[in-house]
Amino acid sequence: MKKLWKAALAAVLILAAVFFTVFGLAKAKIIFINRWFVNEKRSTIGVDLSAYQADVDMKTLKGQGIAFAYIKATEGSSHQDKRFQENWKNAEEAGLLSGAYHFFSYDSPGASQAENYISAAGSDLTGRLIPAVVVDYYGDKEKNPPLKEDVVRELSVFTAALETQYGVKPMIYTRSDVYDKYLKGTFDSHPFWISSLYTPLKWNYHGDWYLWHYLNRGVLEGYEGGEKYIDLDVLNEGKALEDLIVK
Repeated sequence: MKKLWKAALAAVLILAAVFFTVFGLAKAKIIFINRWFVNEKRSTIGVDLSAYQADVDMKTLKGQGIAFAYIKATEGSSHQDKRFQENWKNAEEAGLLSGAYHFFSYDSPGASQAENYISAAGSDLTGRLIPAVVVDYYGDKEKNPPLKEDVVRELSVFTAALETQYGVKPMIYTRSDVYDKYLKGTFDSHPFWISSLYTPLKWNYHGDWYLWHYLNRGVLEGYEGGEKYIDLDVLNEGKALEDLIVK
């Protein structure tokens, strides 16, 4: 009995050591374990992309089982992605369901950011995925975070303008810590697209979500001349992709 107890204890210690080693390597961004938690053959998988992927063949992406693509349109009040119009047109022609996303700036008014997005994406998104806005840190903002009241005010202006224009609430892309700091309790009526790249989403986020950005080291065929990797996203299995289409 004593020997069995010692063997069981040793097994538990070994499993614990393996778990904490894997978890530590994941947190250190050395290994990427999220693919262990996503059944890519059975799930609804999409990509998000920008000019960093350079020349993108949307038909080739679709042929690999990619169900949707979010394409970077704009950033802040004046920047428009140099590949957006090309990618936007090609996605439509390829029959690949697509949406346009905006990277939110803490340094310019929400109203002018909305104007920038609408000027790029167009006045009508019927048949496309709902607008998305990335709310994340950039530059030195994580070390010097903006005031919550300022973020809430300008992001509210931005999202309200897009809702008025397109008749839908924009989806918000963010991380769990940014959600907790700026968004929780104020923007919860919006659909969420959550980034958790190094650990499974359920380990660090417990709110509602539609999309999970689970990998930023995806490698597919269909883009060349730029970044080696492409971002991969998965639809919550309890949600329907059709619910994210502008009617």
